[in-house]
Amino acid sequence: MTEPLLSIRDLRTVFHTDEGLVRAVDGVSFDVDRGETVCLVGESGSGKTVTGESITRLIRTPPGEIAGGEIVFDGRDLTTLSDAELRSLRGDRIAHVFQNPQGALNPVYTVGWQIVEAIRLHEDVDEPTARSRAIDLLDRVGIPEATRRFDDYPHEFSGGMKQRVSLAMALATSPDLLIADEPTTALDVTIQNQILDLLRELQDEFDMSILLITHDLGVVAEVADRVVVMYAGKVMERGGVFDVFERPSHPYTRALLECLPGRGEGAAIGGTLPPATDPPDGCRFHPRCSYAVDACSEGEQPPACAADDDPDHVVSCVHYEPGGDPSVVRDDRETRLTDGGGEGQS
Repeated sequence: MTEPLLSIRDLRTVFHTDEGLVRAVDGVSFDVDRGETVCLVGESGSGKTVTGESITRLIRTPPGEIAGGEIVFDGRDLTTLSDAELRSLRGDRIAHVFQNPQGALNPVYTVGWQIVEAIRLHEDVDEPTARSRAIDLLDRVGIPEATRRFDDYPHEFSGGMKQRVSLAMALATSPDLLIADEPTTALDVTIQNQILDLLRELQDEFDMSILLITHDLGVVAEVADRVVVMYAGKVMERGGVFDVFERPSHPYTRALLECLPGRGEGAAIGGTLPPATDPPDGCRFHPRCSYAVDACSEGEQPPACAADDDPDHVVSCVHYEPGGDPSVVRDDRETRLTDGGGEGQS
């Protein structure tokens, strides 16, 4: 088997604040294989964005700090690289698309100039060559009349078109890994679907991997190969998209899915995320979990255990530890879904 393009092990990112130490990412591990799409999913505040920004050290230091772990990209541990070495990768082999395209674009420069600069920063090409490539990129991401729009400013583009321009900038150097943080959140449903279709097309064309950060499970179901479910800085569950959606194992994953219309009861998850400066002992989710037992509130977050004897589908829950009983979660859920008019029987 080939090594994953990106391998994150026990990543810990903290922020030093007046209120105390914020453990935004606290022991996160997952892989991204070449050419696949992995989705980080969870509520706002789960640590998804900080995880993505930690990969290329985009977090502000201070107060932020990568306190431990490995981030291995194509065989190199990024945590050991100098700032100069990391800059040579950032925007070249690893590119970012952010949730707010307006914030990623400089309002005083034309969109074409900004793409040209992104190209020339990483490649030794003259300006006419870079301009030609920038126009081609604008055309590829679906900007009508790309040659004419090259000299327009960001404020002359709609939200959806700005997101397409951000994609063009990210793809300027044909990256191996695209980290897309909520790229469709601020867009209407029609534009969201267009952007997702575009991501799939560009992934095939550029043969790149995508790490997609989102809270939208509908997006996850549509584009993901594998899913990493995060909560309060921890990974609750990870596995193939089919396994996670059809056999969700952690109560938090199940609760997220049951919030979807037509999936289950459609009720919101009770309670709120714990304060990042004072997380609870044991499983981070246990104060909100209807399946919690005494062991859930003791010690550290439960280790990742295989669900259904599948080593690629793992869950951090005491009910899946040796001696535990996963049916406590699953049987109860199936009864409620059937009796409550949710999915019902097939």
